[in-house]
Amino acid sequence: MHDSLSTGPRWYVISLRPRGQHQRLRDVARRAGHAVIALSPLRIRVHEDTASRDALREALGCDVVLFTSPNAVAAARALEPLPDDLPAIAIGDGTRRALRRAGVDHVEAPARMDSEGVLNLPRLSDVTDQRIGLVSAPGGRDRIAPALRARGAQVLRADIYSREPCGLPRTGLRALRGAQGRLALALTSGEALDLAVAQLEPADLARLRQARVLAASDRLVEHARRLGFADVLRADGPRPSQLVAALNRAPG
Repeated sequence: MHDSLSTGPRWYVISLRPRGQHQRLRDVARRAGHAVIALSPLRIRVHEDTASRDALREALGCDVVLFTSPNAVAAARALEPLPDDLPAIAIGDGTRRALRRAGVDHVEAPARMDSEGVLNLPRLSDVTDQRIGLVSAPGGRDRIAPALRARGAQVLRADIYSREPCGLPRTGLRALRGAQGRLALALTSGEALDLAVAQLEPADLARLRQARVLAASDRLVEHARRLGFADVLRADGPRPSQLVAALNRAPG
């Protein structure tokens, strides 16, 4: 375990997480002797209008409530208390843990942390005439609702937050330009990577493309390669511990 970066980090891990959501990756990376460069191209905005609050209340009253991300859980908690007996499904382990921290007693989550994994859950195999709440963001997990409707469910969608583009932080850009060491890119969102690539100056983009990409899924592996990244590794999942583990076990 490395508890000090006094001799310089082994890697500089670039985080594209939304603003204010880098700390967990920073903690995990530091323990492994790495540093994190926060380069957020997105921020989270909770929808506090009456229509969004009403949609959330309706979704929470359904036979089962599906949360698509930890941000969906955080936004829901900001708008409405979550019952401890809420019949909840999480799209992955991070969302499951967020629901447990919110006091929800029993949360089901698939082993495969994506839309296909959720749709393959036995609980959702026969949903004829059931009401299913979907707590998400506009454009998020668009495959789930149509698939559940095709199985006979009534889906009540509550889009209660948005991922909004924002300018790359100056501190992050300075850190990218001044990093004296190897770069790694923690990749959990194709949208975030697209927004970052679109904003970078040519020299900064060339520097970023030298990074070793730690991709959280096969889809993201291909996405990074299409954007010109050559050194791409497949991590076991999107959690900070999984991303850093992929970096630690790779040769070179």
